[in-house]
Amino acid sequence: MTPTERTIARLPAHLRRYVVSQDYDAYTPRDQAVWRHILRQLRSHLGDKAHPVYLEGLEATGIGVERIPSLDEMNEKLSKLGWAAVSVRGFIPPAVFTELQSLGVLAIAADIRTHEHIQYTPAPDIVHESAGHAPIIANARYAEYLKRCGLVGFKAIATVEDEAVFQAIRNLSVVKEDPTATPEEIAHAEARLEAANQSRRYVSESTRASRLYWWTAEYGMIGSLERPRIYGAGLLSSIGEAKHCLTAEVKKVPLSLVCADTEYDITRMQPQLFVARDFEHLFEVLAEFEATLAWKRGGDYGLKEAINARTVNHLVLSDGREITARVVEALPGARPVAEGLSSALVRLEGPVMVSRAGKAEGKPWPGLALVAFGAGELPDRGPFKVELASGLKLQGFAVGGGEVLNLRGELDGRPVELPSVSQLFLSQGLPSVAGGPADPGAWDRWFGELNAFAEGEGEAKARAKKATALHPSLAALYREVRTLRESKSVKPERLEQIARAATDFKDDWLLAVEVDELRKARA
Repeated sequence: MTPTERTIARLPAHLRRYVVSQDYDAYTPRDQAVWRHILRQLRSHLGDKAHPVYLEGLEATGIGVERIPSLDEMNEKLSKLGWAAVSVRGFIPPAVFTELQSLGVLAIAADIRTHEHIQYTPAPDIVHESAGHAPIIANARYAEYLKRCGLVGFKAIATVEDEAVFQAIRNLSVVKEDPTATPEEIAHAEARLEAANQSRRYVSESTRASRLYWWTAEYGMIGSLERPRIYGAGLLSSIGEAKHCLTAEVKKVPLSLVCADTEYDITRMQPQLFVARDFEHLFEVLAEFEATLAWKRGGDYGLKEAINARTVNHLVLSDGREITARVVEALPGARPVAEGLSSALVRLEGPVMVSRAGKAEGKPWPGLALVAFGAGELPDRGPFKVELASGLKLQGFAVGGGEVLNLRGELDGRPVELPSVSQLFLSQGLPSVAGGPADPGAWDRWFGELNAFAEGEGEAKARAKKATALHPSLAALYREVRTLRESKSVKPERLEQIARAATDFKDDWLLAVEVDELRKARA
């Protein structure tokens, strides 16, 4: 097995289905020229402007100047740092990206930007994902921050609107990278994103986590406000941003939790950036942010976040059981149940999955479920009556496996309308409420898409169009220049012929740059 195949084999199945082949032979000579142009400029510009680990980090992670990196070569190097990389197509769901990162796996977009977008691209590409994210991983403390940041993002609760925004951003990036896209298609994609953003009812935990990640791992600077250095992948992989960020036009402010409440625009260069004192500063802000999440706070706060989100999340009960479902209602009790918890009863909409330590137990329950809070026990089978500290009284018949029949209840003397058939759980408290299913793999097996035709389909089509949009004669010239670059013998007269032929393609400036470099190198 290759290093990349070994990496993929170690991944859970629900993550493997987002992995694609890098298909290295599909990169055109112009793709290679795009890579060379960007990396030459970045290395030249960032040598004394990026974090000191940057240049050695390129070498340590298998990233060279002359050609697009092979994931197999990268994985050989990354394994020595405790990391790995897999190839994906364009934008992948945030939960997948963050889970991979928490496992120490970089998700690297296989595609590369067009020469029209060489300065900056809003779409994920191999320049950003490899030359941006990988080099600073050579610093062990920063590498640990990336993993921790991935875990925090994975645990944050996302809303149904967050999913709509993600799909709109993904669609816009595909359209903008499609050379055949019409102005009308671009306008529609932009309007879709605007509508998705306007549909947000509130700023979710997941959105705040993505902002923190953006202003640190993507667009972070480090050191003093007067002479900061670059470590964020978005800055390290963009010629335009790398130059722009150090000018007086960009305001620099000290990193703080304010970054989680600061919006960003993925399609434009940033007007303001946050500067960390050092990498320990990142952990300080991350810990401060983590303490605000339902994952850490649990209780009534966690229930409110889950109800508002309208998405699948999971409750962690006092005995360690994890209940994955949609939380639809929380009934307040007459008296507090535990610190931070006054809810007496929570209604869950099925399917409902029970797990422990992230491992599902049995099949999901298809119907409704309830969690009642307070000290008490249910028999495995037979009739039962329980009275909880919240003022909630329940009675019914336990069938087994948590299923109850003929359930009736009252709260502080008033009847409570309950489903006659449901699953019922008792818990003394609610330590945590976290985003997504507790066992993503089991949930994906039961309820995931049977085929992932939507995952990467648009990006793959755009990539195919980019390849066919290149005029055959121009493609042949790029191919010849690539061959000449690797040859020890270059005839000056042939370079002149290629240079003259390139003038037939007015919109393609990159080939002329490639030829000029060869002229100077052979002079």
